[in-house]
Amino acid sequence: MPNRRPPDPAEVRAALAGVLAWVDARPDGLRPDDEVPVPSRPERAAAVRLSLAALERVAPGRSVEVRVPPFGAVHCVDGPRHTRGTPPNVVETDPRTWCALALGRTTFDAAVASGALTASGHRAARVGDWLPLVDPDRLPPPD
Repeated sequence: MPNRRPPDPAEVRAALAGVLAWVDARPDGLRPDDEVPVPSRPERAAAVRLSLAALERVAPGRSVEVRVPPFGAVHCVDGPRHTRGTPPNVVETDPRTWCALALGRTTFDAAVASGALTASGHRAARVGDWLPLVDPDRLPPPD
């Protein structure tokens, strides 16, 4: 169990809401009528780090490592603890895809199928059981 204080759900929701337009923008970074700027690095970092901390809290354990470079990585999911070398169960993705997962804008399986997320090891897919991390009904609908 992590030693740090648990993330405030309202703080997690606010950080993710701050990157919502960027997550919902088309892959080329444009909406139909206007440009959607990429959030600042601190905004992206906060959304990723707070949502990773929330995942760590709701899916306690140390059998899967979830990596979202360059902003963070956590261990989660119950099962055998990994202590040395490369973990056998790893989930890795980029910040935008992670935020989309945390917000419920995509699913774990869809992210794997698109190649935006890699999942290795038989426990890695269990991360999808805890997504989304915020209630999608409390956020604006996708465009």
